[in-house]
Amino acid sequence: MQRNVRWVVVLLAVVAFGLGAYTYAKVPEHETIGAAARAGESGHFVTLTDGVTHYDVAGPDTGRVVVLVHGFSVPAYIWDSTARALSGAGYRVIRYDQFGRGLSDRPDVAYDGAMYDRQLDELLDSLHVAGPVDLAGVSFGGYVTAHYTAGHAARVRTLTLVDPVSAGGKLPWLLGVPLLGEWFWNVTQLPGKAESQYDDFLHPERYPTWADQYRTQMRYHGFGRALLRSAQTLSQVSFDSLYRAVAKTGVPVQLIWGRQDHTVPFELSKVARTAIPSIEFFPVDSSGHLPHIEQAALVNAQLMRFFEAHRAP
Repeated sequence: MQRNVRWVVVLLAVVAFGLGAYTYAKVPEHETIGAAARAGESGHFVTLTDGVTHYDVAGPDTGRVVVLVHGFSVPAYIWDSTARALSGAGYRVIRYDQFGRGLSDRPDVAYDGAMYDRQLDELLDSLHVAGPVDLAGVSFGGYVTAHYTAGHAARVRTLTLVDPVSAGGKLPWLLGVPLLGEWFWNVTQLPGKAESQYDDFLHPERYPTWADQYRTQMRYHGFGRALLRSAQTLSQVSFDSLYRAVAKTGVPVQLIWGRQDHTVPFELSKVARTAIPSIEFFPVDSSGHLPHIEQAALVNAQLMRFFEAHRAP
């Protein structure tokens, strides 16, 4: 009997070691985000309720404030070309890494609308931004900015949605199982995340360093957890209701969408267009999911036209 117990213990130890080795090999999260990881990095850092947020501010102090919110997993550098163009034109441009991404902390919290609202609201307060801002979000950032606008309309002058996520989709039941779901997500979804970012482009060959730039953030613990919990939040969102709530605020909204988007198909633009009757629609030819990058000059010009059409009273 004791011999059988010993064999069971040995077998369990071997399985545990094997799973540990497999997980270590598959999941790139081997470091903890902190001061050492941020040393020498550009931008600024501020401690908010849920942790440290990495942000960048560009343009004149007196410029009209534009806030650019990134998507599901690519951090604030996704707006590099847009930030350069707008700040060069005299706008005050704020970008930040959402919690769980880039150089921001990866708190063990619910990655829901309330958390994303809190991060943006507290960031604006920390920067003493009192007046309403021009808010723009790409992809998942469309959800974040729409949710924020619906609940904080007084702080938003205009809202720009760029290829916004417009359907949640049901997740496999396994991903909802504590511990096991997160492990399964990390070993099946994270390993290919960097290379999959090329799917967002119509011409990925023009951006050869995109995946390598993305991989840096993947090595810090909590990245996969943040993405999974964000996906779980999206799976419960009624985008019809969300966009109708935005429409009720009266905030001017424009919708920019790449016609060749395969990540969030162009046909889904009808969700926001139907829910927000006054929305200004700007389709972009020869572009995938990131028209502000692939057709930067065209989109930047449209952004500034929209901002100027809705000047402060």
